Amino acid sequence: MPVRQFRSCLPLCAVLAMTLTVTPVIALAQQQEDPINADRPDFVDSSDVVGKGTLQVEMGMAVERNRADGTKERTTSTPLLLRLGVTDTLELRAETDGRMRYRADGADFARERGWGDATLGVKWHARDGADGWPSLGVIVEADVDSGSAAFRGSGVQPAVSIAAEWELANGYSLGVMPGVGRMTDDDGSHAGYGYVGIVLDKAWTDRFRTFVEFAAPQIVKARHGGTQAQVDLGAAWLLTRDCQLDAMLTRGLNNRTPDYAFTVGVSIRL
Repeated sequence: MPVRQFRSCLPLCAVLAMTLTVTPVIALAQQQEDPINADRPDFVDSSDVVGKGTLQVEMGMAVERNRADGTKERTTSTPLLLRLGVTDTLELRAETDGRMRYRADGADFARERGWGDATLGVKWHARDGADGWPSLGVIVEADVDSGSAAFRGSGVQPAVSIAAEWELANGYSLGVMPGVGRMTDDDGSHAGYGYVGIVLDKAWTDRFRTFVEFAAPQIVKARHGGTQAQVDLGAAWLLTRDCQLDAMLTRGLNNRTPDYAFTVGVSIRL
């Protein structure tokens, strides 16, 4: 197999390896009483982990639209996140944007298809919330330049974040996730960047919740791409205790962020 084709398959290889590794472990897992707690679709991740011996699959479809300098851009992707519980406080994570398609019409014309990079990481549930203190989780991950040429990043790009959650009155909860990382520009230079998300969640019933969120997925100087900012509105519905359906609409707040994005997905706990 040519090297280029092999690199494009790496995200799928990571997903397959994780699935095959966890199969015998899942057979020994005990049934969980709490409903599924997914990290999608919002930017802010949960502070919780999936639990020992549990495999959770979170997948969907996403569409981004943007108009700039007379060009209409559209990007579609199939995001996938696998979460494998190693202990009751630690999980392994493998994530990818999956199959991607980019289209530009207008002043510039382009068509690209391929696979997104893989992101590998771990999440540690540091503490439960109590007495006004938040529940805390720490996520350490690295984006690996493993996708197709059109969508591949440059080098390994690590990041670390802290997910904090407060349970409030009347079904409300508040989540905050600050983080820092290191990016590599196309010329090989490195730069540190930050990111942050704040989400307010409202549980209307035991099965249905909505949320509003502000997120800055990238906070960095203009010469490295500039800061991105967005506001998200979404909802999630528990189909069963182990299955969640979700949807989210995103509005970009500056010219470095896509004008609009929409995602729908499903999360399944095995």
